[in-house]
Amino acid sequence: MPLSTQLPFLYVAHDDVRGRSVFTSEEIEEGSIVEICHVIILNKKDTRAIHETHLHDYYFVWDIVNGTSALALGFGSLYNHDDNNNAEFELDLIEKVIRIIAQRNIKAGEEITLDYKGHKEEGNELWF
Repeated sequence: MPLSTQLPFLYVAHDDVRGRSVFTSEEIEEGSIVEICHVIILNKKDTRAIHETHLHDYYFVWDIVNGTSALALGFGSLYNHDDNNNAEFELDLIEKVIRIIAQRNIKAGEEITLDYKGHKEEGNELWF
């Protein structure tokens, strides 16, 4: 499997409420890989510093044990959160990529959304 890929019919558009959002112009089937995003890994010190910047809203927790985080390239950091998300993300710490995978069929013209919490666990709250 290639380490970097993106469906050719993804696009970013502005939404008046959510800002930049990732959409699809064609249907995506459940289980399909939407995008494989390379990441820039931030060490523990940089992860603490990112909280003082605008990038705070665009990073992924990478390795909790080591306190690292990651910025996803491609469209990776532009997918919006939704509790009723239609895609999920999978961190691959070995290959240093994030896979975005459709968790149900996504219609043409629909925004692609993730659950930033990653897992629906009690007490795993978002900051916004």
